[in-house]
Amino acid sequence: MKYELVIFDLDGTLLNTLDDLAASANRALARAGFPARSTEEVRRFIGGGVSRLIHRAVPEGTPERVCEAVLADFKRDYTENVNVHTRPYPGIAELLVRLRAAGVRTAVNSNKVDNATQLLCKAHFEGLLDMALGEVAGIPRKPAPDGARRIMEALNVAPDKALYVGDGDADLLTAQNAGIDCAWVSWGYRRREELEGLDIPRSFADVDSLSDFILGA
Repeated sequence: MKYELVIFDLDGTLLNTLDDLAASANRALARAGFPARSTEEVRRFIGGGVSRLIHRAVPEGTPERVCEAVLADFKRDYTENVNVHTRPYPGIAELLVRLRAAGVRTAVNSNKVDNATQLLCKAHFEGLLDMALGEVAGIPRKPAPDGARRIMEALNVAPDKALYVGDGDADLLTAQNAGIDCAWVSWGYRRREELEGLDIPRSFADVDSLSDFILGA
């Protein structure tokens, strides 16, 4: 088996978090007197962390101090409502079970704040992950390779034995920057045409085909 470790993105790859993100964003926008955003708009805004999400969601020209206030309000709201509608994509838990049974280690590398990352991984995947790492001070967000490298170092796995799985442009670039193989999944938040011409070396439309690839590689 080629891969000893699979590093997963969280939002849009393992978990469908869109409804909870959209609900918290719209509550924060409403409290600031701003119009709501559709779920489709929020989907397009996701990627690069919650700060970028909120800066995209507020009306163009909003002063930075107001953006920061809306962001702080969003963080408070989302912390309280992080796991209301969030669910794993179909087949994900079974995939993690299969990988661990085959001796493949599993981890999460997310741009979601670390406390929310840890909470959701514990709630949905307890016992199925070797490590989870969200946004923490001192580790640049994806597409910087630092988080993926931290995981590989902690689990003592060489880059040529690791696979990165994600749905977004940040994931493709993270894998490239970390020097590891990448698999892109189409069930998440980014459409192929939204990936700005990035090279997609391996793409998967369903969990079964991804599982077969990893275990057969």
